[in-house]
Amino acid sequence: MLHRAMNDGLDGGDDRQDARARILAAASELIADGGVVALTTRAVAKAAAVQAPTLYRLFGDKRGLLNAVAEHGLATFLARKRAVPPHPDPVEGLREAWDAYIAFGLAHPAVFAITNEIGAPASGSPAMLAGLAILRERVGRIARAGRLHVPVERAVALIHAAGVGTVATLLATDEDVRDPQLSPLARDAVFAAVVGDPPAPDGVGLASLAVGLRAHLAAAAALTPGERLLMNELLGRLSEPTEAE
Repeated sequence: MLHRAMNDGLDGGDDRQDARARILAAASELIADGGVVALTTRAVAKAAAVQAPTLYRLFGDKRGLLNAVAEHGLATFLARKRAVPPHPDPVEGLREAWDAYIAFGLAHPAVFAITNEIGAPASGSPAMLAGLAILRERVGRIARAGRLHVPVERAVALIHAAGVGTVATLLATDEDVRDPQLSPLARDAVFAAVVGDPPAPDGVGLASLAVGLRAHLAAAAALTPGERLLMNELLGRLSEPTEAE
């Protein structure tokens, strides 16, 4: 009896999954109602009908629980993003992805707050990293099409920063007075800085060519690791736009 009490009824896999589901549901509801500050060990344990040590056994610490809540909230959204077939126009595909991200952030402010918490570990939450990986692939498609003016990682960082800032600004504004043009204007401004028109018949600029070739580099099986490293460095230098371009 003592052993079962200490384990809080988590002797089997089904028990653990049930407790995990209850905790995630309780934590999600607490955050939705009162924000991240409402998430305390005592409140979650009471709402989920578990003992406090169960939280630590299943999630490690509060950060682990927050990450799990964010992943739980993002799961459907990320699965839907992965399932969308690539748009024939990679720029249009990224445009649609931006709009979907803004809409999700506004509809799920608590999940947005967790995945973009200022002061969180620099590595980011697993949910945020999964989203960035999808964004990086979308930007990579634009680069391989010869339409990216800046290095892929810079474009990813700029698009992510602008998207997060747009959602944060809109969430900080009363819904009835939000500017409906803020997101499209921010999106178009960022795209104008990193994306170009389809290549003209006479070719594209050197920087765009270097960015595109660099995006293809990972699949260049004919190169040795050393050659790939050197080529990546050289293309990185060439991918910086010059005044002439």
